Amino acid sequence: QSKYDSSKTLISSAADMFANEEGGPEPEWVITEREQFSDFRDLNKDGKMDKDEIQHWILPQDYDHALAEARHLVYESDVDKDQKLTKEEVLDNWNMFVGSQATNYGEDLTRNHDEL
Repeated sequence: QSKYDSSKTLISSAADMFANEEGGPEPEWVITEREQFSDFRDLNKDGKMDKDEIQHWILPQDYDHALAEARHLVYESDVDKDQKLTKEEVLDNWNMFVGSQATNYGEDLTRNHDEL
């Protein structure tokens, strides 16, 4: 018989791991983490995350990973902030593109593209 019971609590707020030894106010990150936990992660408001809540947190159904990655690449590489990437901007940040799923880990950068 396994000691693991999937119906039991798997995660509580990461802020609960913070131990303020100085007795002062909590740091901003702890306050923010508590808010994130109660507002977005603890969906049934029982103070802990169950299996379904963890799944929703890690793999949210309403989140477009490809779009988020593409926006991240443009945001980080678009030096002149014109929402368009020049060849120079891509080459200056080649390491981000080579390591990105959005470019198939760099493979797409080696192909000819009419739009470039």
